[in-house]
Amino acid sequence: MTVKLEPMSKSKTLILHGWGGSDHPHWQSELASKIAKNYGTVSFPLLDNCHFPSKNRWVRQVKNILHDFEPDTVICHSLANTLWFWLCHEEEMIEVKRLFMVSPPSLATNESTIKTFFPCEIPHSIHAQTVSLIVSDNDPWITLEEAKSIAEAIGANYHVIHNAGHINAESGFGKWGWIEERVLTK
Repeated sequence: MTVKLEPMSKSKTLILHGWGGSDHPHWQSELASKIAKNYGTVSFPLLDNCHFPSKNRWVRQVKNILHDFEPDTVICHSLANTLWFWLCHEEEMIEVKRLFMVSPPSLATNESTIKTFFPCEIPHSIHAQTVSLIVSDNDPWITLEEAKSIAEAIGANYHVIHNAGHINAESGFGKWGWIEERVLTK
C-alpha cells in the first residue's frame, strides 16, 4: 500500500534515542531521513555520552533542545521515554501536539549503567495533546501489564506489536512503515 504524504514543512519533529543511541539501521534514523526527504524539519540529536548516560545531563540537554527547537511532535524510544517522564516533572515544561512512546523500559529497571534514571514515577501531566504508546509482546525490558498500566495512567493510545522484541534494529526494525505512516500523516 502506498500512502500519499503531505509535505511536512510546517511540522517540527524531535526524535529522542535511548541508551546507546539509534544509529543506522535503527528505525529512528530511517524515520529522521524520511522526514527530511519529505521537507520536514527534524532534530535527531545524539544525547551526551549515550552509552553511559546521566539523567541530569540528558534532562538539561533536552530541555535546551525543547526550548530552542520547539517541536510539535516528539518520538521517544526506550530510555528516552523515561527521560520524557523526568522532563514532565520539571517546571516550565513545554507541551507538544503528538508524543510517540516506543518500547519504554520498566519504571523500576535495575540496570547499573542507567541507574540514575530509575526508579521513575509516572508524571501527573504528560505534556502532550495526543500520546501513542507502542510496545512488543516480547520486549525484555517491560511486561505488557506494566506497559498497559502506564498507557492508562497517561491517557495514551496503546498499541501492541507481536514478536517485535525491543522494537529496534536488532529485532528487525530498520525501516518501519507503521511508524512512518503515523508520524508523516497528520
